[in-house]
Amino acid sequence: MEYDMPLYRPPSEANSLIFQVTLGCSHNRCAFCIMYRTKKFRVRPWEELKLDILEMALSYRYIRKIFLADGDALVINTEYMLKILSFLYDKFPYLERVSAYANPGNILDKSEEELKKIREAGLQMLYFGIETGDDELLKKTRKGADSTQLVQSAKKAIEAGFLLSATIILGLGGKKGSSRHAIETAKVCSAINPHYLSALTLMIENNNRYFFHCMGKEWEMMDRFEILKELRTMIENFELKNCIFRSNHASNYLPIKAVLNQDKERLLKEIDWALKNPDLLRPEFLRAL
Repeated sequence: MEYDMPLYRPPSEANSLIFQVTLGCSHNRCAFCIMYRTKKFRVRPWEELKLDILEMALSYRYIRKIFLADGDALVINTEYMLKILSFLYDKFPYLERVSAYANPGNILDKSEEELKKIREAGLQMLYFGIETGDDELLKKTRKGADSTQLVQSAKKAIEAGFLLSATIILGLGGKKGSSRHAIETAKVCSAINPHYLSALTLMIENNNRYFFHCMGKEWEMMDRFEILKELRTMIENFELKNCIFRSNHASNYLPIKAVLNQDKERLLKEIDWALKNPDLLRPEFLRAL
């Protein structure tokens, strides 16, 4: 099997077998993301995908986790997704979990019944980008959804039985928009209460001119101390229950992990300590997407 590069997957899918059921991203307009800019979106036909699955089943029969790439596999129509999942569980008898990226539009476009069927067929976890809860930022970054739609779609997925792993982006609002970004993002995350929540720190790859065009001339990149203070504001305003929180992505300055809200005070103390001891922070040359 040959992958259509570039290929991306969440950090927690490092040990998963990856099948590209789609190529690219059906939205592909987010200002902060250049992951699939080189690809024209398409859903891979069954005969093509089937050959990949059969080939990998010969060598990876005992695999336990599979990730469906590329950008938003849930865009696939329900009948086709059920066919893919059935075939995967048939060919990989030890398979325990299948996961995929999903965006708000994918979820809202499907009925509750369709989502439940997909979940029951074995797609267990969805990786979902919140990015920000600030409606002005969502519009500027061309996210394709407002804060209300983010909450509606995420809760719809959870109610259908999916595990939801959500991400937010530190620094997205820039210097002037940091406070609003932090507070509004905390509100949206609290309304959703995802099972998992991860923070990434904004990194602008290859001098992404599209990003700067979307954000306007007044937008300014934040330094590492401002990023930590923004993270502190978010955590301070989170109202979550049994949510596993991580900032262990390579883009972040301070790797932390906790269960929120129960570990909130500990996290706030860790951030305060890091602000006073900057040697604890990840150096720039070790940061990556």
